[in-house]
Amino acid sequence: MSQTPRDSEGDDARGSLLPGPGGLDLFVRHRPACARATSQGMAPAVLYVHGATFPSGLSVAYPFDGRSWADELCATGLEVWAFDFAGFGSSPRYPAQDADPTGVAPLGRAPEAAAQLVQVLEHVVSARGGGRVSLLAHSWGTIAAGLAAARRPELVDRLLLFAPITRRTLSGLPDPASLGGWYSLTVQAQHERFVEDVPSGHPPVLTRQFDQWAQDWLDTDPTSRTRDPASVRTPSGPRADIIAAWSGDLAYDPYLIQAPTCIVRGEWDSLCTDGDANGLLDALTGAPLHRDIQIAGGTHLMHLESSRHALYREASSFLLGTETSPVA
Repeated sequence: MSQTPRDSEGDDARGSLLPGPGGLDLFVRHRPACARATSQGMAPAVLYVHGATFPSGLSVAYPFDGRSWADELCATGLEVWAFDFAGFGSSPRYPAQDADPTGVAPLGRAPEAAAQLVQVLEHVVSARGGGRVSLLAHSWGTIAAGLAAARRPELVDRLLLFAPITRRTLSGLPDPASLGGWYSLTVQAQHERFVEDVPSGHPPVLTRQFDQWAQDWLDTDPTSRTRDPASVRTPSGPRADIIAAWSGDLAYDPYLIQAPTCIVRGEWDSLCTDGDANGLLDALTGAPLHRDIQIAGGTHLMHLESSRHALYREASSFLLGTETSPVA
């Protein structure tokens, strides 16, 4: 791996560039488990897979009130890895992100993203001298994770799907191919979607650090403040995959998943409803165990909210195999 690039996302974890498929490097983070947790041998490893609009440095590795989700995972005895898909965060942008997106196929569709994920998985397994790695994926990232887990089951230990995008059968959605290569996403648009599922009149649940988070997110794109309003160039592939999934064409087949699988989601999440979770559970017939956990007072962005500590606990319990609730 090459030298460490400047990390502008508020994360103090070391990271470096890994050659990825298609000639695009991928920025990879690594956090060892705490010394106390690893005194009995090698710690189990988890690889975080981010969602459609912000990278690992603004999610699992971002410190809220001085402590990140990665810190919590490491403290429980997990070795934590994370990476940014091409076009996001500290990974290089697609060359097409410097040009007019019109008429360009959406960048970073699920098959390409899954290939990037497999590349990182293989790297982690090699760095650890063999074994398997668990995947912790959020939102659209669960599509790439499901596809990678189905293709390479020998690499995946456990699969934690946080707020997964699942198959729906909606009509009238746009053609995924019509979205263009990338789009500009503003802070206002991010904030609106972050809070839209909170019930009317309920006190805010989004972190009080959102304003600083937003500035750090803008910093991930060196051109963000050249536009008015400031915005981040965001690959359209994830959007295209979500539209396709909601039109009945999920990019992976849940029947092919062989790893123990857990769905965890917030009670207010409109993108992963009871019906969505139940449909996915019904399709996970190849998984030796599968379960669904709903956390009170959370939305699709629960890891940025006041209920994040409950999410941390449930994630660590499942990833370490210490869950006590009944499983299917």
